[in-house]
Amino acid sequence: MTTYIHQLPDWPRFSWNEKGLSRQLALVRHRQGRLIGHMEALGFSLRTEAVLRTLTLDIVKSSEIEGSVLDAVEVRSSIARRLGVDIGATAPASRDVEGVVEMMLDATQNYNKPLTKERLFAWHASLFPTGRSGMSRIKVNAWRDDSKGPMQVVSGPVGQERVHFEAPAASRLEQEVKAFLDWFNTDDDTDLVLRAGIAHLWFVTIHPFDDGNGRIARAIADMTLARSEASSQRFYSMSAQIRNERDIYYDRLEQTQQGTLDITSYLEWFLACLQRALAGVDDTLGTVLRMARFWDTHASETFNLRQRLILNRLLESFEGKLTSTKWAKLSKCSQDTALRDILDLVARGILVKDPGGGRSTSYSLRNDTSW
Repeated sequence: MTTYIHQLPDWPRFSWNEKGLSRQLALVRHRQGRLIGHMEALGFSLRTEAVLRTLTLDIVKSSEIEGSVLDAVEVRSSIARRLGVDIGATAPASRDVEGVVEMMLDATQNYNKPLTKERLFAWHASLFPTGRSGMSRIKVNAWRDDSKGPMQVVSGPVGQERVHFEAPAASRLEQEVKAFLDWFNTDDDTDLVLRAGIAHLWFVTIHPFDDGNGRIARAIADMTLARSEASSQRFYSMSAQIRNERDIYYDRLEQTQQGTLDITSYLEWFLACLQRALAGVDDTLGTVLRMARFWDTHASETFNLRQRLILNRLLESFEGKLTSTKWAKLSKCSQDTALRDILDLVARGILVKDPGGGRSTSYSLRNDTSW
């Protein structure tokens, strides 16, 4: 019969090889510092866009890990409204999206507030506003019970589920959660990045709710990472990286649950995953960084408002060909004015004329690796 870590006599007295993790931890801390410094130099509008993109990705990918697909446009709109960011016309968000966004923003924007039983219940209620998970009714604002048997943590499609571990009995949950919250809300000399990994593992192990435990565990990890950076602004997504390596994630959880209370191996994986998330920022925020590099390169030049508008559209996501007609429509000016704006940018080497011509002459940004 398998013995899980929560059944060991010394549970939950975790241990780890601090010296063995020191190099990995130092690399993560170095990357965090560089990223924050780089983002602070972007300027308010680009930094806000970076935060919007990161939070949207984090929420969408955290839900995907659990097999739930959210509309990214709805998620972005909900985040923008709650942060007071003007992104133009916004799409109405479903109750499910609003709930997930509410939880994540509370975790990251209010990262220094204590984590309490009431706060966990509020997060859980936000995730399941109808009291249902799919077609099944679940307990909300309450810990799970064992009326349907022990809580087993599984992955895989229905009928092909793989059991990774079995969580503590429902009768233990009150004391288990209390022990976790007492630890979480008490400062010690453990680096906060390591505490993020420990908090994630500990909460996943307890699995106190009928559903939503993984998303809440990752929100707790994000909350602790925000504490580690003393910043509510998120510029990388741990959830997106976990989604990329979901099979490894579940394998690591399973191995750890069936091992000892020495969680060095698990923390090595957590730090490595975090490093990969930090290294992937260029992919996640590539457009934002490209915009920053472009405007830095041309900081000494003068552009009118129409040129700034269209250049930002080209740098971000422009569909189809840029013609003088499209320029005039987007910037609400005459076609003659649009053509003058375009030819000015061509003369400066910012735009180039596409092959072809005639009445459908189109233009593109010059391909410049410095941008």
